[in-house]
Amino acid sequence: MRKILATLVALLVIALALPAHATAPPGLPGDLTSTEVSFRGGGDLELRGSVISPAAATAGRPGVVLVHGAGTGTRREKLLAEAVAFARQGMSVLVYDKRSVGYSLFKRSYAQLAEDALGAVGTLRRQPGVDPAKVGIWGLSEGGWVAPIAAGRSTDIAFVILVGANALSPLRQQSWATAAGLRKAGVGGSLVDRAEPSLYRVIADGGMFPEPKHDPVPFLAKVRQPVLGIWGVHDLLTPPRETPPIMAEALEDGGNRRYAFRFFADADHAAHLTPDGGVTRLPELAPGYAELVGTWVREATSGRAPVAQVSGPDPVQASDSFGMPPTAWWESAAMQLVVVVLLLVAFGGYPVVALVRRVRRRAAVTPVKAARLASAGGLVALLGGFAYLLYLVMTGGKLSVPGPMAGDRPILWLALQAIAVATVAAAAVTAAAVARARQAGPRGERVRLGLLVAGGVVFVPWALYWGLLLP
Repeated sequence: MRKILATLVALLVIALALPAHATAPPGLPGDLTSTEVSFRGGGDLELRGSVISPAAATAGRPGVVLVHGAGTGTRREKLLAEAVAFARQGMSVLVYDKRSVGYSLFKRSYAQLAEDALGAVGTLRRQPGVDPAKVGIWGLSEGGWVAPIAAGRSTDIAFVILVGANALSPLRQQSWATAAGLRKAGVGGSLVDRAEPSLYRVIADGGMFPEPKHDPVPFLAKVRQPVLGIWGVHDLLTPPRETPPIMAEALEDGGNRRYAFRFFADADHAAHLTPDGGVTRLPELAPGYAELVGTWVREATSGRAPVAQVSGPDPVQASDSFGMPPTAWWESAAMQLVVVVLLLVAFGGYPVVALVRRVRRRAAVTPVKAARLASAGGLVALLGGFAYLLYLVMTGGKLSVPGPMAGDRPILWLALQAIAVATVAAAAVTAAAVARARQAGPRGERVRLGLLVAGGVVFVPWALYWGLLLP
């Protein structure tokens, strides 16, 4: 029996261990090879990856480490198209599984992610046939904030490639991205102009937006390596017209003019082809993208990097990004929470008291019909408004689906606005009824109605702030 149990335990251990090691990217073309590696990242966390190289690789070849965009525990397969394309340009490419430890929707550290990238760079520099003096780093989207931090810390990095990178703070970038996605879907008015940026500011004030005020400019100014910046002209996640000039100025302020910026037509945020202006991402890279990387890396690692070069079609950016000033005391996350609780008590107390009376079989009180509408409307506008805004934010920027539209307004948002207007009107009628019945009716009923009216008074500035009472 002991032998059987020992055998079962051994088999279980093997079964559990297999997934951790059998992680080579699937479907690798026959002209490429893959070597599994592991290394230590920030906080001494073990990370695993694959080094993809040409099957007929030559000695002294350059190498590049790929740094993921945003996402918890993103698998290396997400960047397999880039890894294959760059390896076919004669490089060894290290792509690794992104950390999930210490990284989440609400918590992350770009400095720690940079340590992960540096661990990968050190591993790639030790691979057979790779020239350690020719190993660089490639960062996509969020990786565009991480790569400059790593490059500024280590001279082991020979070059930097940034794709869909951002020179703005994460809070400003993400707020613009969600607004750009909504506008791409045809949305206008208070939802995109007022409600969406207000929600981001409150989320950041409440500590639920990681690294909201990270300033990439000082880190870019510390980059001394040659830099290749790549953007798709239909980028809906990074303001493609605003970012490159800021990035160029930061590099030049640091004395670095060895940069080349290139825009690709019919390409999205990741420089993949897009058939619909950035909404849909195709698997294919933009034509000429991989070839540009291969040529530029060879030039950069031989001391012939282009100087202050910008080329390609003009990017498409329908609207400017907007500043995200700190919240005032009355719009802070804490105050918003207080107001929400007050409104829930004011609007929710009316039906709760009625239910308690019915359960206790107390004598019914002649209801104020408008009070019922004010109570129900206030609760729907409050809870429905936040639910809809959070849905738009969580679906993320260019993927936001506002639902059926009436002109440039989502029908759901129009319905919430109509309910908000009805709530204010019903609260006003209820207030008039309370004033007429000041000396009549049970005292408890007057208190209940008075609380409802007070909720209606608070509701007006709250609904104005969130755009429910604005066009």
